[in-house]
Amino acid sequence: MEKKSNYINLSREISERIEQDRRDHWTNPYACSDGEIIRRHPSHDVANLQRPAYVRDIEKIMNVPYYNRYSDKTQVFSLVRNDDISRRALHVQYVSRISRNLGRLLGLNTDLIEAIALGHDIGHTPFGHAGERALSRLYHSHTGRYFNHNVHSVRVLDDICCQNLSLQTLDGIICHNGEMEMKEYRPRRERLDFPGFDEMKEECYEDPSAIARLVPCTLEGCVVRISDIIAYIGKDRQDAERLKLFDEDPEFSKKKIGSHNAEIINNMIVNIVENSYGKPYLKMDDDYFEEFSLAKKENYSHIYGNAKTEASFKETIEPMFADLYEELLDQAKKKDPDSLFMRHHVQYIEKITKYVHIPHKDYRDNTPDDMVADYIAGMTDDYFIDLHSYLFPDSQYKVEYKGYF
Repeated sequence: MEKKSNYINLSREISERIEQDRRDHWTNPYACSDGEIIRRHPSHDVANLQRPAYVRDIEKIMNVPYYNRYSDKTQVFSLVRNDDISRRALHVQYVSRISRNLGRLLGLNTDLIEAIALGHDIGHTPFGHAGERALSRLYHSHTGRYFNHNVHSVRVLDDICCQNLSLQTLDGIICHNGEMEMKEYRPRRERLDFPGFDEMKEECYEDPSAIARLVPCTLEGCVVRISDIIAYIGKDRQDAERLKLFDEDPEFSKKKIGSHNAEIINNMIVNIVENSYGKPYLKMDDDYFEEFSLAKKENYSHIYGNAKTEASFKETIEPMFADLYEELLDQAKKKDPDSLFMRHHVQYIEKITKYVHIPHKDYRDNTPDDMVADYIAGMTDDYFIDLHSYLFPDSQYKVEYKGYF
């Protein structure tokens, strides 16, 4: 039996208001203007006609070599050879598209939104959140500090590649936290500056509860944060069905937001705009929030906690993380210039920063554990597997991909 679609449209009242405001050249007073941009080194990367303020951030992010690696990093389903299954690159595109749609309707700065969206996962590990948890456990056991992909995305762009990105973009990236849904998203009111930002970032390394307290400083950052969840709820269900993850199709709730990817994206955007247009916050109806939260819980129950998705990681990939971490840490401590670690990681970063014209820290001054975490987090799934095979040719851990047939 064919499933009935449930698409809603903006109300006539909101549609006419938006159209009239556009004819009147209305400017949203809660949007972050290009003139508010803050950089660590304001004399560099000055905006001009062909490269406006946040467009510079977008292009910097897209030209960082680590951006290429989105294409072979797991979104949810690892060890699958199937071009129809989402990789992190597609997820980032979805977040960018959804958040730009929301931002355009709300009259926000879509250049800033795009910069945050394109950079939000650039520090993500291979093998999705399972890989993130594995790396954090190893990093914490050696340093007492915690690894979080949103914090590492900032480290990649600000500390490793030294891109002189705006504080607004970096703040949106560190605060995106797509695992926490809220009925109402209000930007924080504290004055924005780099010393405060750096303190907030450091707290995330030391306190595991700090991530949950992060709140974006702009409405644009709030838009990306909610769009991150909207982007994956329906798409992950779509991928799970395509991979035949379920022995029996689970019953997903579908009263309001819909059960399929396109429905969820459409209906959530409409409801947020209806409740948020012209206001200093983002909000959804109570029943939408309840179902949105339920939908995420259903994904965790049926997909992310599924035994089929967990088994291969626990049995094979997780021990490989430990192997690589210890071996690379040993190489990092020895500082042998001919070692694989130095040639393929440290020298790789030094080539990236060779022509950076702003003051920046010598990468070799980082601790060995920080550099190892940087290296592993920057790997794609295939890079990780190939490196483990190269370093441990007789390992008992062998990876088997699930193919098309």
